[in-house]
Amino acid sequence: MVRGVGEDGPHPVDRHVGRRVCEKRISLGYNQSDLGRALGLTFQQIQKYEKGANRISASKLWDIARFFKVDVGYFFQGLGAQTGMAEGEAAPFDHDFPSTRYTIEISRLAPQLSSRQQKLALDMIREMTGKEDEA
Repeated sequence: MVRGVGEDGPHPVDRHVGRRVCEKRISLGYNQSDLGRALGLTFQQIQKYEKGANRISASKLWDIARFFKVDVGYFFQGLGAQTGMAEGEAAPFDHDFPSTRYTIEISRLAPQLSSRQQKLALDMIREMTGKEDEA
């Protein structure tokens, strides 16, 4: 039986797709209200989609992809390796923290730094989070 929202929480695929919607929305500079208006939905509905609490229908996912100007497959990228659906794929970077404008901008800008600058930034972040012992 397909698992929805219940004691086990949202289905992992719904969470993954919702996270990809959220990350793309933030990276393009839209807020939940902007996306909701474009789709004829409330920002609360967008929140539920992004958390995976409500599943996104195929037609709505199609509309979201058109709004973001990406292929529908974009929202499923990295899912195969995460769930073991495809062999030989490298595991994607996965996290349980919410993407914010700041984390997305940091990840976008970091490759522009020299190796030395990246190490300094990483050391600073580790010190700020108390995770100095990780290497």
